[in-house]
Amino acid sequence: MRVLVTGSAGYIGTVLVPMLVASGHDVEGLDSNYFSRCTFVEPVRDIPTTQMDVRDVSAKMLEGFDAIIHLAGLSNDPLGDYDPRLTEDINTAGSIRLAQCAKAAGVPRLLFASSCSNYGASGDNFLTEDATFNPVTPYGVSKVRVEEALHALADHAFSPVYLRASTAYGLSPRIRFDLVVNNLTAWAFTTGRVYLKSDGTPWRPIVHVDDICRAYLAALEAPREAVHDQAFNVGTTTENYQIRELAEIVQEIVPGSRVEFAADAGPDKRCYRVDCNKIARALHGFKPQWTARRGVEQLYHAYKTIGLQLEDFEGPRFMRIAHMKALVEEGLLDANLRWKT
Repeated sequence: MRVLVTGSAGYIGTVLVPMLVASGHDVEGLDSNYFSRCTFVEPVRDIPTTQMDVRDVSAKMLEGFDAIIHLAGLSNDPLGDYDPRLTEDINTAGSIRLAQCAKAAGVPRLLFASSCSNYGASGDNFLTEDATFNPVTPYGVSKVRVEEALHALADHAFSPVYLRASTAYGLSPRIRFDLVVNNLTAWAFTTGRVYLKSDGTPWRPIVHVDDICRAYLAALEAPREAVHDQAFNVGTTTENYQIRELAEIVQEIVPGSRVEFAADAGPDKRCYRVDCNKIARALHGFKPQWTARRGVEQLYHAYKTIGLQLEDFEGPRFMRIAHMKALVEEGLLDANLRWKT
């Protein structure tokens, strides 16, 4: 297939692109290139890539693609909270416009990077794809609105699919340290403290970035009738943890580390557990391979090899919100997060 990956140079994109290429697909990228200075490990796979804001895509550009995997957007809750207006502009309006252009261009399938953040504050019960949405952040709201808009566009010729990823973790060329497992392991390695900023009680489903990419590949190659206008929780049902359980795993793996709570650690209203049985039943090509323990071991080894320092992951190089603010402060991006010419 000829596949366009938006956000191809980001945390997930730099893992997904080589996987798609290895499976024989003709892959092109589209990325705003915000994070070109954020390479943590090499290599970043070189593919034909258009540097462009997803808000500026036209239908003409999308002609001839068999599928679009839409990853681009402000990637987490802190970025979403930075300026909710921009989350609406980029994540919501930009994604809907992309889908409209894709449909007009005759692209038959669009895989949308949705999120289990849709479920928000949902308590301790396991949630299937039919569960009620309860997003508590602008980021979560944006994912819900895009799913609703894509559902309205779905028809015999245009097939959207909604991949609701659990909280990601794991090594990537463009790593993120604002993800709970990556962050806790980094704190443990650099300071000896598994540093919890909440009380550790909220539930969170987690999934390795490699397994997220396996889900995209499986959904891309699945028959239309298996995925058309459907949502899938991406992960493994057994990989739901309370945050304190993740901290304990990190403590067991990183030598000499100890769990420590921030002085102002309190409850986090984001609390949800998800049931991932549907994707296991429907997408036979999806074979997740990672657990939290294996993921922490991978991260610890990488941090040790690279010699990670506290200022690396708490500073603007690898922390997404800090990096974006730095680009604005340096005068490289304007207030609407567009590159200045």
